[in-house]
Amino acid sequence: MARRCELTGKGVQAGNNVSHAKNRTRRRFLPNVQEVRLMSDALGRSFSMKVSAAGLRSVEHNGGLDNFLLKARDINLSLSARRVKRDIKKAALAS
Repeated sequence: MARRCELTGKGVQAGNNVSHAKNRTRRRFLPNVQEVRLMSDALGRSFSMKVSAAGLRSVEHNGGLDNFLLKARDINLSLSARRVKRDIKKAALAS
């Protein structure tokens, strides 16, 4: 599976290693992606996702998974995160 954050869309970037003699060789900058379980308060269950460290800080800053997903743009979210967001919206409308 790709090294991509399911919540922020952060992925692999490319760049150069630059030596002291200014020789340039291509390299990859990998995001710090971890497999974590995030709890949804509205649904009362947890979800396993691959999230970057920056994405995890953003979730905590916004007050949890539910608030983060409701504010997030769909274009940045993975398919599974969009499904969770849809379920959270349905649960919010039902209550």
